[in-house]
Amino acid sequence: MPIQLETAMDTMIRTFHRYSSKEGDRFKLSKGELNCSCNKIDKIMQDLDASKDNKVDFNEFVVMVAALTVACNDYFVEQLKKKGK
Repeated sequence: MPIQLETAMDTMIRTFHRYSSKEGDRFKLSKGELNCSCNKIDKIMQDLDASKDNKVDFNEFVVMVAALTVACNDYFVEQLKKKGK
């Protein structure tokens, strides 16, 4: 039975490849593919595309997921503090 971290990692990998396999290079997300899952796509692409090839590879995708996870955690911690918990 997989542990929660393994399940989360599997979900990230499957999600990346679900979108990346729709166009051209199945190992990178194009702007159009990333648009399926994100808003404000031009800014996100600029921030994520470390290699500046107008595509997001898996490593760049994981940076986005990690940053979103941290931001969500920070938000929920703040909400709990406001509620006095």
